Amino acid sequence: MDRRGFLYLLAAGLTGAAVGRGAAGLDLAAPDPVPARAPVPAVPTGPGGIVAVPAPAGVVDQLPGDGPQIALTIDDGSNGEVVAALVTLCRETDTRLTFFPNGSYRTWGDNARDLWPLIESGQVAFGNHTWSHPDLTTVPDAEVAEELQRNQDFMRRTLGVTSTPFWRPPFGSHDERVDRIAADVGHPTTVLWNGTFDDGRVVSAEDLMAAAQQWTTARAIVVGHANQPALTAVLDQMLALVESRQLRTVTLADAWSAPA
Repeated sequence: MDRRGFLYLLAAGLTGAAVGRGAAGLDLAAPDPVPARAPVPAVPTGPGGIVAVPAPAGVVDQLPGDGPQIALTIDDGSNGEVVAALVTLCRETDTRLTFFPNGSYRTWGDNARDLWPLIESGQVAFGNHTWSHPDLTTVPDAEVAEELQRNQDFMRRTLGVTSTPFWRPPFGSHDERVDRIAADVGHPTTVLWNGTFDDGRVVSAEDLMAAAQQWTTARAIVVGHANQPALTAVLDQMLALVESRQLRTVTLADAWSAPA
């Protein structure tokens, strides 16, 4: 579908999303809002037959190789309208995204049924971003493991996400101790970034596009957040920018496969 058609569908979909998901937010204790989802196998190759290389143990902050790929990665998920818009983006275009959710937000359960086919096809991938977004360098070992394990269980049970090697530390804050615990839980690859939508603060649509203009480059891992409604206003412009620079969106799982 072209961008004009996507914008029409996005506008229609967000009207319903604002009603159905407007109250979504942080819920530390609520049970999963959707039935359990059976895990599905990962897709081993990405668009155009790209073959993933083994995911490394340690920190990554850019894509491997020298092709025209770009990885758009989305953290958190506090705003249900934004999560729904990103799901619509993937469903109505060929955009590939990697999500790093906090399972404490009900927004992911609200959108789980729409995400399932995208996960099965490999168009979206997931990594662990902890259950409730603490700075893991400031908490004891047991709490680090609990935050990661609880979120891992949530992704498997609610979204059907099988084991993923990827995790992203909240605030980008990590050290050797935290990385070791993450690897023990099943996430040996610590994913940082070399590009950003700069939306860890209150931003406007103009701010988002200024950041996109700067960081939309080949091999970039760009970090954004499903938190601020301004993002929904510029998705079409961001797609146009990616296309104009002859880049191709890939998931992290397109680039790196899980170790055997």
